[in-house]
Amino acid sequence: MPQLELILLVGSYAQRWHLDEAGKGSMTDVVKSWRMLLTTPSKPRYLPLPHPSWRNNGWIKTNPWFEGDLLPTLRREVRRLL
Repeated sequence: MPQLELILLVGSYAQRWHLDEAGKGSMTDVVKSWRMLLTTPSKPRYLPLPHPSWRNNGWIKTNPWFEGDLLPTLRREVRRLL
C-alpha cells in the first residue's frame, strides 16, 4: 500500500512491532518520541499513542503534553491527509 503516509501505533505491542529499537523503551518514552517519529522524511510515518483504555486516564493526567501537544498535531495531520 504505497499510498500510506501515517500509521498510528496504538499501544506498546504495536510500538514494539513497528519501531524495532525505538519501540523498546517504556510506552511513555516511546510516545514522548512522537515528534522525531512524525518528522522523519520516510513514508509511512509513525505516530505512537497510548492504548485508549480507561486505565490510561491516570497516564493522561500525568502527561499533559499528550493532550496539549500531540493530540492537536494528530488532528491536523488527519485533516491534512483526508
